[in-house]
Amino acid sequence: MTAPDGTGSAQGAPALTERQEARRRRILHASAQLAARGGFDAVQMREVAEVSQVALGTLYRYFPSKVHLLVATMQDQLQHMHTTLRKRPPSSDSPAERVAETLMRAFRALQREPHLADAMVRALTFADRSVSPEVDQVSRQTTAIILDAMELDDPTPAQLSAVRVIEHTWHSALITWLSGRASIAQVRIDIETVCRLIDLTDPGHR
Repeated sequence: MTAPDGTGSAQGAPALTERQEARRRRILHASAQLAARGGFDAVQMREVAEVSQVALGTLYRYFPSKVHLLVATMQDQLQHMHTTLRKRPPSSDSPAERVAETLMRAFRALQREPHLADAMVRALTFADRSVSPEVDQVSRQTTAIILDAMELDDPTPAQLSAVRVIEHTWHSALITWLSGRASIAQVRIDIETVCRLIDLTDPGHR
């Protein structure tokens, strides 16, 4: 996606100016605020523009649709979580246990804002190819959170594959919980189970 004034928002694209970044932050904050109040349907582009004090046309130059906006909002929320997690990292000795603890802490953070969580997950579900850059950023942020918990700087291909499966399971657990088809206890069991893949892909595992 190309941001206003010719700058890009995808990874590797030119950075936004300070003023553009401040405007983008206001938009994301407004999106999260509206979603937290009423979920996916409460996020209307015109209202986002009003709350963030930007012109509607400017908003669409940053985010071409509500789905683009909410997926970007999820990446932003995950980035905030990552910062918080780094300040108080998990203490378990086992990488699998650290990842499970980390993902449950992230899950509980989303649990505190169920309407916001539902809006962001629905946007991910609705995302088509045009939203690929934003979806990729969500995936990269989730991967970074997991690798940090593993305390791993140079993962093997097998470890990266395990991380992808863990990531998919975590997102799936969010969907099943939000739809009322899984309890918090079941989510924990699923996450702890899939995190055992980390031990199996450890080069030193026998």
